[in-house]
Amino acid sequence: MRSSVLEEITAGVEQPQIVRLGPNLFGVVFALMKMIPARYILRQAVARGDIGPDTLIVETTSGTFGLALAMQAALLRRRLILVSDPVIDDELHRRLTDLGATVEIVRHMAASGGYQGSRLERLAEIRAEHDDSFCPEQYANPDNPRSYRLVAELLTEALPQVDMLIGPVGSGGSMCGTASFLRSVNPDLRLVGVDTHRSVLFGQPDGARSLRGLGNSLIPSNLDHTAFDQVHWCSAGQAYRATRKLHREHAVFQGPTSGAAFLVAERTAMTNPDAVTVVMLPDQGYRYQSTVYDDRWLAEQGHSTDPTGDRPVETNHPRAEHAEWSWFNWGRRSLREVLEHHGTSSVAAR
Repeated sequence: MRSSVLEEITAGVEQPQIVRLGPNLFGVVFALMKMIPARYILRQAVARGDIGPDTLIVETTSGTFGLALAMQAALLRRRLILVSDPVIDDELHRRLTDLGATVEIVRHMAASGGYQGSRLERLAEIRAEHDDSFCPEQYANPDNPRSYRLVAELLTEALPQVDMLIGPVGSGGSMCGTASFLRSVNPDLRLVGVDTHRSVLFGQPDGARSLRGLGNSLIPSNLDHTAFDQVHWCSAGQAYRATRKLHREHAVFQGPTSGAAFLVAERTAMTNPDAVTVVMLPDQGYRYQSTVYDDRWLAEQGHSTDPTGDRPVETNHPRAEHAEWSWFNWGRRSLREVLEHHGTSSVAAR
């Protein structure tokens, strides 16, 4: 009975819709994209025996992966501890605790990796305190990218071909996993990653980021840099304006991470009219009704809702930051190759 309930409730959340956003542009619209890896990782762990009746599930997250895990843990009747930091929003925090999860907030930044580094330290402490625990490890678990075979199969069934795949990059799972399966059908598929300034994922130095849900202070093992043809970095203002445009013109109600991806995808599709372009749109916009979808808040933050002037600037160096939106021809190289070729190196480069 419990298994059938798990299937019925979460399968619908997991399944995205594919919608047309332009003559050659299609969006993969998710209610909660992180449900795909959360559901797959936990089901695989149960099947392998890594999760038993009394196993504690523990993970570090400040976003929607935690929400997906909390939903799954509630249905599986397993205890869940999530390690987060002060930037977690109140509405998400309340929903996590209502689902029965324990949310621990770290209050200091580690010398390396900022809050994410200190969250990982606390995660290790919790696991050391419990003999029977399981960590999904979304950043390093290969079941994360494997789970996105589902998305690739939906795309191959719905579209005659996919020439370009565009989407936000976080753990590396969704973009690298989906592209890997799609390239088994079309090796020439071009992969375009969307990041934000002061994120280390593609070589920029770590720093404060106002755009929630995009960017990282650590480089995940699941991020395969050699899969990417291009990388775009956009500002919070750019993402917010594109989020509102996506809603206003297409009635697609998503969060700012989706807005950032749509910003890049719309222009890419226009400049490549013969290519079938697909953009990943991760999560619905309900958490952002009092911020991104509030004109007063946008004005207070200095973000105009007028998209005029949104233009990408090509840069010849991944660490060169432009005020709004820049892009770099990554060329399916490793991070180390890119940085060394452009005269820089990093101990974190791979």
